[in-house]
Amino acid sequence: MLYIKIGKMEVNSSFLKNKIFFDSPNKNIVPISTSIDKNGNLSIANCSINNLVERYGSPIYLLDEMTLRSSCRAYKRALEKYYPGKSLPIYASKANSSLFMSNLIHSEGLGLDAVSEGELITALNGGVDNKKIVFHGNNKSDREIEFAIRNKIKIVVDNSFDLERLITFSESLNTTQEVMVRFTPGIECHTHEYIKTGSVDSKFGFGIENLEVVFSKIKKSKNVKLVGLHAHIGSQIFELDPHNDLAEIMVKVALEAQKFGHIITELNLGGGLGVKYIPNDDPPTIDEWVETISKALIKACEKNKFKLPTLMCEPGRSIVATSGVTIYKLGAFKEIPGLKTYISVDGGMSDNPRPITYQSNYSACLVSDPLNLNSPKHFTIAGKHCESGDVLFKNILLGNCKTGDLLCVFGTGAYNLSMSSNYNRIPRPASILLNDGNSELIQKRETPEDLLRFDVLPDRFISHSSVS
Repeated sequence: MLYIKIGKMEVNSSFLKNKIFFDSPNKNIVPISTSIDKNGNLSIANCSINNLVERYGSPIYLLDEMTLRSSCRAYKRALEKYYPGKSLPIYASKANSSLFMSNLIHSEGLGLDAVSEGELITALNGGVDNKKIVFHGNNKSDREIEFAIRNKIKIVVDNSFDLERLITFSESLNTTQEVMVRFTPGIECHTHEYIKTGSVDSKFGFGIENLEVVFSKIKKSKNVKLVGLHAHIGSQIFELDPHNDLAEIMVKVALEAQKFGHIITELNLGGGLGVKYIPNDDPPTIDEWVETISKALIKACEKNKFKLPTLMCEPGRSIVATSGVTIYKLGAFKEIPGLKTYISVDGGMSDNPRPITYQSNYSACLVSDPLNLNSPKHFTIAGKHCESGDVLFKNILLGNCKTGDLLCVFGTGAYNLSMSSNYNRIPRPASILLNDGNSELIQKRETPEDLLRFDVLPDRFISHSSVS
């Protein structure tokens, strides 16, 4: 079969005109293996999307292995290129957590950041080295803290409640627990209000003004060892300058910690690098982002005569977003004369809550007419859920289409599956890994029956099941 790379074609769909970046997939809208076959149909990793839907059903999440590995390697390569000291990129697994993702991250030599016992168990069972896992969270449970300590996982202390229980558990278990302290550096980036995490008004981390008390309290503990600091300034960031300020602040805080006898050997500058969802998005490349944080940290260390620490960063979205697409089947059409035409799909806010939550924008095309060659018109794409706000696209240009056609939404690898729900008792889609013409199931499709597994009908109630 003849495949024509989208990146080398002039097309009518503006987002398909973009050059394909192999070294920095976050600059792409489409996965790097995206192509158009001889019949004019969209293809990913030399796999027919029509055949995948016939085999696995719809809606469906697809992940391109080539794009995933390219993203991981871009971070590793850039850190080796720009930072002379030790470094470790740590995948923020909240973006997309599964046994497969954990195993792939491990195979590429990255660490992993988890924020719950569920993410920790997934990482460990997926093969991630416990020494490369960091445990975050602003309200860790006793069970989660004890689990992390017993499995010798580094814990990021987020607040005083965290610290008090860490001290108690490490003493009762008679073990030395390595920790990092998270603080808010007071830096804001131009991102969505809900995903600003570095400003003074944030639920995450200690305020800088409270750190002396924290450092003193840790010093008095016999079992808690402070080895590093963590700060994070936001998500879906397109700016580089704030990271220069962040490095300087972190080194100065590390010097303050030294006054209390702590030897800080690790600085985690967080993640947050943005990705290209729509044509107007213009994020820095992975290389540019890593170069910025590396040079900023080197400069700050030289200025303050501080030994180069292990440089950690926590990419999530920029690792997995572009590798993922979601395939929907078109259903009902509703035309409102003189206003708009609605097309409903067989999924929506339960498999992608970001449009209704964050007003997030995506790019999409018909699988059968990716170039919009067939009488394109504007449509509103609605989900099937019982919410007026369940709209994926308010005004998208698509070629002539009909019920049963397939729609491919790009950039859904991050936060779609991990934030999905069973709203309206709709089962979650399956996830399929694509690589060089092969497809492999990595997460099973839920069934309606699966949704009853944890329901309990009290004995005094009588079940009158009429399901045949």
